[in-house]
Amino acid sequence: MRLGVMFDRDLPPERLVPFAHELDATVVDDLWVVEDLGWTGGVSSAATALAATSRLRVGLGIAPAPLRNPALLAMEFGNLARLYPGRLAAGVGHGVQAWMRQVGAAVPSPLALLEETITSVRALLRGERVVVDGRAVHLDGVSLVHPPAEPPPVLAGVLNPRSLTLSGRVADGTIIPEGFGAARVPWVRAQIAADGPHELVAFTHLYVGDDAEQVARPIVAEYSEFLKVAPDEVAMAVGGVEQAVAHVRALWSAGVDTVVLRPVGSAPLRHVHEVLKAL
Repeated sequence: MRLGVMFDRDLPPERLVPFAHELDATVVDDLWVVEDLGWTGGVSSAATALAATSRLRVGLGIAPAPLRNPALLAMEFGNLARLYPGRLAAGVGHGVQAWMRQVGAAVPSPLALLEETITSVRALLRGERVVVDGRAVHLDGVSLVHPPAEPPPVLAGVLNPRSLTLSGRVADGTIIPEGFGAARVPWVRAQIAADGPHELVAFTHLYVGDDAEQVARPIVAEYSEFLKVAPDEVAMAVGGVEQAVAHVRALWSAGVDTVVLRPVGSAPLRHVHEVLKAL
């Protein structure tokens, strides 16, 4: 049962280093950074977080495959994995399709692109010479000059059934988005149906305070639409500290390996410390 904390995309980038320093002094296992269109770059944020900490695993959630050639992704991940062995978790996903269209990066088959990207990246990180002539990826004898001795896990950040099944087949793990409750985790695991070890990471919003209901209202509206579920099905670690901790424990009990808290508000680590004391 692992616990991570996300550096929210709305926080100014210059706060990442002090945020990472403070988190590194806790018992938290992971620090996750974000790559969303218009906010910040995930690889540069991950490199900064790794350099600023001594023990935390740093997760990148989530590099959009349409924006990243798999050879370049492998080069970036391999570089970080050599500099910080055992401390990187690399998330790759479809990207938000509306954003991909905004930048002219939409593809005819997001599923084919993601499968070919993850398969190629993992092979390159293992030091293999890769030849792929797929539907979306074309590599002609590419290899890394400096492959990492310990390849980092490559996780698929996905949501829908076909993508979850793909993740179970080709990735080291799966990242599910904010809003998933414990009741849906067995269904997620069933879709993934991985043959071997497969890390399941779940992001979840965190807010502890008397005004939690007011804070949660716009988040619930956003994720109800995103997940295509009723508002009362959007689950979060929001409310009193007992409610927040119960949500985290329920996700672990349901089969989530790593719960990543996404604290909301201008003083995010206050909420994290509250949960850590209660846990």
